[in-house]
Amino acid sequence: MSDFHADALTWGHGPRVFEVFLEPTCPFSVRAFNKLDALLALAGEARVTVKIRLQSQPWHLYSGVVTRAVLAASTVEGGKQSAKAVLAAVAAHREEFEFEKHAFGPNMDATPNDIIARLEAYSGIKLAEAFARPELEQTIKWQCKYARQNGIHVSPTFMVDGLVQPNIGSGDSVEDWVKQLQLQD
Repeated sequence: MSDFHADALTWGHGPRVFEVFLEPTCPFSVRAFNKLDALLALAGEARVTVKIRLQSQPWHLYSGVVTRAVLAASTVEGGKQSAKAVLAAVAAHREEFEFEKHAFGPNMDATPNDIIARLEAYSGIKLAEAFARPELEQTIKWQCKYARQNGIHVSPTFMVDGLVQPNIGSGDSVEDWVKQLQLQD
């Protein structure tokens, strides 16, 4: 199928590039994700480019399924906005996509199809067909390779203009991010 295209998860068009490596079910990644729109609003889309990179992590047991679903959403109508809607659905209903203490709880009986159905129900995005496309594997592998090449092992991790910034965290305020990005007036 030659019509396959995964939309880049990029917002804004400014010269300062802020890359955020997120694992969708991680509570700290959720906290960071929930600040990205505010960052763009405060800093200005002409001053910063925000790029979401996905960092699947094995201790979040449905990480691979959820990460693939987010990237699958980037291939359907709406592209990156559809992917963002799936990320927002996970953020709003995180417990539906995670195990208690990473090892037990009601999700032990959930199948990947259950997870996909929940994501579709919460986000309103149909992604089961896109999830099954073999071409999606290359998009997933690119995310993994890019993270490894940049020394990213956990989420959330932040990069500014291609350099990892260990002093930026998900617990920082949006105003602090703007200062760290040197975008304040």
